[in-house]
Amino acid sequence: MTAATAPHFGPTPSTPAIRRPLAAAAVLAALVGMVFGLLLGGAGPASAHAALTGSDPQDGAVVATAPKEVTLTFSEQVALGDDSIRILDPDGKRADTGAAPRDLQSGSTVKYAVSLHAGLPDGTYTVAWQAVSADSHPVSGAFTFSVGAPSKTTVALPTDQAGGGLVGTLYDIARYAAYAGFILLAGGSAFVLACWQRGAGARPLQRLVVRGWMTLTVATLAMLLLRNPYTGSGKLADAFDLDGLKAVLDTKPGAALVSRLLLLGASALFIAVLFGAYAKREDEREKKDLTFGLAIGGTVIAAGIAGTWALAEHASTGIQPGIAMPVDVLHLLAVAAWLGGLTALLVALYRTPDMDATAVRRFSGIAFGSVVVLAATGIYQSWRQVGTWSALTGTGYGQLLLVKVGLVAVLIGIAWFSRRWTARLITGGGDASTETRDGETAPAGTAAAGTSTTETSGSAEVPDTSGATAEDPARAAQLARQQAAVATAEKKRIRDADPDRSGLRRSVLAEVGVAVALLAVTTVLTSTEPARTEEEAARASTAASAPETAGPVEMKLPFDTGGENGKGTVRMEITPARTGANELHLWVDGSDGKPMDVPEVKVAFTLESKDIGPLPVVPARLTEGHWTADGVQIPMAGNWKVAVTVRTSDIDQTTIDKNMKIG
Repeated sequence: MTAATAPHFGPTPSTPAIRRPLAAAAVLAALVGMVFGLLLGGAGPASAHAALTGSDPQDGAVVATAPKEVTLTFSEQVALGDDSIRILDPDGKRADTGAAPRDLQSGSTVKYAVSLHAGLPDGTYTVAWQAVSADSHPVSGAFTFSVGAPSKTTVALPTDQAGGGLVGTLYDIARYAAYAGFILLAGGSAFVLACWQRGAGARPLQRLVVRGWMTLTVATLAMLLLRNPYTGSGKLADAFDLDGLKAVLDTKPGAALVSRLLLLGASALFIAVLFGAYAKREDEREKKDLTFGLAIGGTVIAAGIAGTWALAEHASTGIQPGIAMPVDVLHLLAVAAWLGGLTALLVALYRTPDMDATAVRRFSGIAFGSVVVLAATGIYQSWRQVGTWSALTGTGYGQLLLVKVGLVAVLIGIAWFSRRWTARLITGGGDASTETRDGETAPAGTAAAGTSTTETSGSAEVPDTSGATAEDPARAAQLARQQAAVATAEKKRIRDADPDRSGLRRSVLAEVGVAVALLAVTTVLTSTEPARTEEEAARASTAASAPETAGPVEMKLPFDTGGENGKGTVRMEITPARTGANELHLWVDGSDGKPMDVPEVKVAFTLESKDIGPLPVVPARLTEGHWTADGVQIPMAGNWKVAVTVRTSDIDQTTIDKNMKIG
């Protein structure tokens, strides 16, 4: 339900100061669960991915005459191109006129129509459609209907979903990389400004944030180029089609991607100031003012980048978009603050030995705040996209959500160990640092490296450069490099020898590993049809095809052909007596009530109110007096006239009819 969770670092769990927050957290968890249950139990209708909810003719229908047009009804607004709906005849040729789909929207009903050529022959026709949902994801499908009677067709129904294949895979990779880049960029910058300001001068943290910026920029450019084939042809070569790229720029997702690139330009300036002027600033008052300015500017930029997702994906459609979009922005910012900050903390623990425990303690507060925001926004998002308890296990989206919740539970367990190591680090070593001569901070127990002293720790020895003269600058430079290398190695040895710091590194590394998997599941969720929409489409499909009568329907028709042994009764049963395919059974009994073998029996169905029919059916003889036919197509519900022709000899036959309600 939340994209991630975070540990709250602090005192050891055995202290009263921790027992109270733990008790409060337990109460909060219970309240959250109860609220979540109420939300799911009382959820109303909504949608996100578009779904086909109806068509005329319906899937599998058999119509007497060719319709003038085919209409498709969707669950929400969709974007259609000129070639988005295609109707193919049994030979695979276009049966539609090729004109753009006509918008027949009325109120909340989203319907489009495609005109057909006049005089279409009988046979089975295939309708293939592809559209783009209001949440930017491509959707597609196909179905068939028949004119006169079903026939063989050379058209194979497509099995690949829109947005699949190589282009879909590359687009999904770019989407994942974009999320990861944003998390590193925003979360890493927040960690430096809020938790460890001296980290602005640390090369490992600088590389982390810059790589996040580069990853997000490259991924955004890739998504912009792949957008046209992703929602259209599926061919990778179309990524460089300038006309297609221009069409993408006119869409909401295209505008969001371009806006993200512009904001990334502003974020490049932010990074330059953060790791340039800010890192070199020494005056405390000036640095405080610059910290405030960077915090405001960085928050605005990060919120703007997060908004490019909210404006173009799930949050922008369905119920309450005015609430859902800012909630989605908060959710993404909280994810970035926690996951990005956690990654920055891991890098600092491994690559910057002089980081003190104060930075970890500050990140603790940010992590806890992120959890609160994630819990609140995650519950709201789950309510919008799932809606019912049955959808959690009965849909792909709900199952992925359960996997996500399971990963969150694993993170909570690892976070408990992280908090224990942090508490030991804080209580055991204070801020775990000492002041060096130049004002920098080094780990406790590590002496500042001098330029004219010799340090010995175990077997590590720093060469004494006091003998280096100005006449031998190369020798002096070599000795200085050796001294710096030995001092760094000594710091690393002391860092690795600290069991509390090592334990914290291992637990944070495990958290980051689980978080990577969690981010992958979250990325897949963004491209999966929400559970609520999937259930609504299934209900609409069931309602459209459900029979109004339970079936089977039976009837008796006495007959008299006028010849010798020409009297008898036809008993007929049709199952399930609904629109679509049906099974027909006929029993012919003689005047003595015994099975009567006749040369031929034929049946025809006519719906006079709609001028449909007669639709002929020629049953096959099964046994003496028993005839059957499978796949009897009834195109629509109504009061059908059933005409049965019985021939008892070469010249003696009769036709009797009776009305039967079907569907």
